[in-house]
Amino acid sequence: MPTEKEKATVSERKKTASAAKVTKTKSAKATAAADKSKPEQKSPEKKKTQKAAAAKEQKKASGVSTIEADIIVESVPEEQPAKKGILFVASEAFPYAGTGGLGEVIGSLPKKINQLGKYDARVILPLYESVGAETRSKMHYIGNIYVPLAWRMQYCGLFRLEENGVVYYFVDNEYYFKRNSLYGYGDDGERFAFFSRAVLELLPMLDFTVDVLHCHDWHTALVPIYYKLYYMYRVGYNNIRTVFTIHNIEYQGQFAPEIIEDLFGISKNEYMSLDWHGCINLMKGAIDYSDFVSTVSPTYAQEICSPQYAHGLEDILNKNSYKLRGILNGIDYDVYNPAPNKSLFVNYDADHLDKKAENKTQLQQMLGLNVDPGAPLIAMITRLVNHKGIGLVRSAFNDIMNSGAQFVLLGTGDADHENFFRHMQNLYGNRVHAAITFNKDLAQKIYAAADIFLMPSLSEPCGLSQMIALRYGTVPVARSTGGLKDSIIDCGDGHSGNGFVFGGVNAGELIYAVQRAVGLYYVFLRRYMERTAPENGGVRFQLEQQRQGVSGVLRRDVLTNCPSNVPVVKKFCRLGRKTFKQKK
Repeated sequence: MPTEKEKATVSERKKTASAAKVTKTKSAKATAAADKSKPEQKSPEKKKTQKAAAAKEQKKASGVSTIEADIIVESVPEEQPAKKGILFVASEAFPYAGTGGLGEVIGSLPKKINQLGKYDARVILPLYESVGAETRSKMHYIGNIYVPLAWRMQYCGLFRLEENGVVYYFVDNEYYFKRNSLYGYGDDGERFAFFSRAVLELLPMLDFTVDVLHCHDWHTALVPIYYKLYYMYRVGYNNIRTVFTIHNIEYQGQFAPEIIEDLFGISKNEYMSLDWHGCINLMKGAIDYSDFVSTVSPTYAQEICSPQYAHGLEDILNKNSYKLRGILNGIDYDVYNPAPNKSLFVNYDADHLDKKAENKTQLQQMLGLNVDPGAPLIAMITRLVNHKGIGLVRSAFNDIMNSGAQFVLLGTGDADHENFFRHMQNLYGNRVHAAITFNKDLAQKIYAAADIFLMPSLSEPCGLSQMIALRYGTVPVARSTGGLKDSIIDCGDGHSGNGFVFGGVNAGELIYAVQRAVGLYYVFLRRYMERTAPENGGVRFQLEQQRQGVSGVLRRDVLTNCPSNVPVVKKFCRLGRKTFKQKK
């Protein structure tokens, strides 16, 4: 029998258990009530499952089988996040209007960005006279407005065109843009002030949301300036970010301060950030006002922060260095492709470089050069101005020709430089050809035919010619500056790298770089000929190293004729093979 003490203990335990049970029940009820009062929290996965189940039930109710319902539900695409809208604002874009690298980049970069799938990149540019009737016939007219520009209200039409996966908008005003050339007029400041203001006024008429305004060079420098002064607090404009890209800091958009109110419509108490040594500098203003500043190669971004390259803007760029980045430009591999290019004599690709030699032979015939497949063909396609290193080429020209090479030039520029190359053509006869013109078709032929491409620029923000040359299997010789430094790796041992590089601004280093390129060409040529002509002991080459001043040049003497399609270029051009091959 339990004692009285044990009975009391058992009774106390029962009371405690009963109280706990009551408390637990009350707590559960309270929790349930609270959960019931709240909306049901569903995980993303649970929501997806329930949504699919609901869709399946709906299909079953309409007479669709369970299996068919499963297939239909699985095929329903997920909602995609909205793409970021990027509007490229530029004064030119290939193929509608272009004078150089800016047009090439604007014509290719938006297409590549759109292929990423996360962005909606579009382009807005002036409707120039150069835009042909065929292109105009495909445009869609959106509408027109009147743009305020100081005391003026100017007509502005807007057209839309979609090609190659990119939407292009064209700003129409015949008074400003119906002209024979893109630039070079006394009212260029007013023309591009109108264009910049028009872009901002037209944003509500565009059929997409602009998240980023990406502006290029001084012609569009007023866009970030106008935006920060007059538009950023307007309804529909408040979440836009601005990017300004410097393609060439040499051209800054400088004007007399007296015209800022009359020409640009900016009051004198607002223009202080545009003031630069007593004049108006639009590029300076864009650097200050933009959220982000970029330029076209990492090396150039560093160079323009120094007095040597900045053309006076080094202090402004150093002050804004926290938002400055250099991003290397590229080329459109669809446009620059020797396989389908109709301009070439013979098409080829990275695996059939022997056909490149056929282009060389036919170009020699076309230009009146000696038809000598064994002679290395050096090419330049450039503007004939000092910063392209033309002075270095002139100083080194006789030494370059003493290497036994042939030389072909395509370009226009300063009259003194043009006359020099005309004289060299007369002096060297059928070893030099100077085409003082601009001919895109001929340029393609030269890229495809040349063995060596010369680019001795004193400054080069990015450069596209060296990339095009590599795409065509032509080996660059370049000075180590800007984008040339970032894209050309010196072939120090003859087996690595994709070109030949020199650093100094002097003719001696240029000669030595050309010597190394020509010398390696002859090495490959000799090896090939000795391997393919054993019956006569191979083709005999006399490679004589001579000292002339600070450099040595190679002379060669071909004692027997070379065959007409020497595929030595196949080995020589493997230096650029990695870049030549189209990326997958």
